[in-house]
Amino acid sequence: MNLWCVPVSGYLRRIRSKVGHELLLLPAVTVIARDGQGRVLLTKSAGFNQWLPPGGHIEPDESPRDAAIREMREETGLRVEPVRIIGVYGGKEFRVVYQNGDVASYVTIVFECKIISGKVTPDFEEVLDVRYFSEAEVASMQLPAWVRRVLRDAFEASESGPKGVS
Repeated sequence: MNLWCVPVSGYLRRIRSKVGHELLLLPAVTVIARDGQGRVLLTKSAGFNQWLPPGGHIEPDESPRDAAIREMREETGLRVEPVRIIGVYGGKEFRVVYQNGDVASYVTIVFECKIISGKVTPDFEEVLDVRYFSEAEVASMQLPAWVRRVLRDAFEASESGPKGVS
């Protein structure tokens, strides 16, 4: 496991070698997938020991759609098809300070995705566990502010269409 506690692409590793721990603005995707009961799939992050939606950095020349599909497969073992964008998010809530001191501010596109195939299998590098949670369960969990905001909009969007651009 590296200092980030998550795999880092060669591209991001090269950038960090030049700027050190300084703040980077990074494009990202977040994936919302549901089971037949409307519960959302969350992953237990190895790096932060918190429940988070699947997602991660968009690589150079990668479309956001393809990044969402890749991140979901890497973290959960599931193949998905993006069906809509729930929102685009950024700001103070989306700033992360990693254990090694790296600082990143994310702009993330949140995709709602339909599960096509696969078996839920955490990768045990980034993700320790994968489970579905109801809206009531999410409401009682200790979650980072950005996760709470995205999940609130995801549950509301399931009833009324896309929610947020911020």
